[in-house]
Amino acid sequence: MNIRLAKAADAPALLAIYGPYVTDTAITFEYDIPSVEEFTQRIISTMENYPYLVAENDQGEILGYAYAHAYKERVAYDWSVEVTIYLSEKAKGQGIGQKLYQTLEEELKKQNILVLTACITGGNTHSIQFHEKLGYQQVGVFKQIGYKFDQWHDVYWLQKMMGQPTVPMKKMIPYREINN
Repeated sequence: MNIRLAKAADAPALLAIYGPYVTDTAITFEYDIPSVEEFTQRIISTMENYPYLVAENDQGEILGYAYAHAYKERVAYDWSVEVTIYLSEKAKGQGIGQKLYQTLEEELKKQNILVLTACITGGNTHSIQFHEKLGYQQVGVFKQIGYKFDQWHDVYWLQKMMGQPTVPMKKMIPYREINN
């Protein structure tokens, strides 16, 4: 298995992984599968400030992806990100998610990121357990905040500290400055 940076050309393969999560689950609250063009733009814009990684097998088939994005847009949150991961159905249970997240964390440390957050739909116990195994702790629940498939869903927030806060903090480095 190989983990590498995503490319715009990966959008169709990533969208093929993401699509069933949109159409068949409440794991994402997106109702409609984005177009390839929109998904391509998401990859490009994410990589301006944060890593976007893909895992592929030895034949070059993409099995999953993980990325970070701003937790909130205010400067005070520069050291905090929300992380996201999606795996193809056949990639689950093989340790690929853990390797993706470990690599993502290594890249985020280069940026001086301190706090990782994960937003998980209630009922997605597999994802909650996955994150807890990697050191995340539940810090909050928003009750009945998302509506999909004719029912209301809770959202759980988990958090992981990648180090100790210092004063002053080192400046957050946009990913485009690291990845040149």
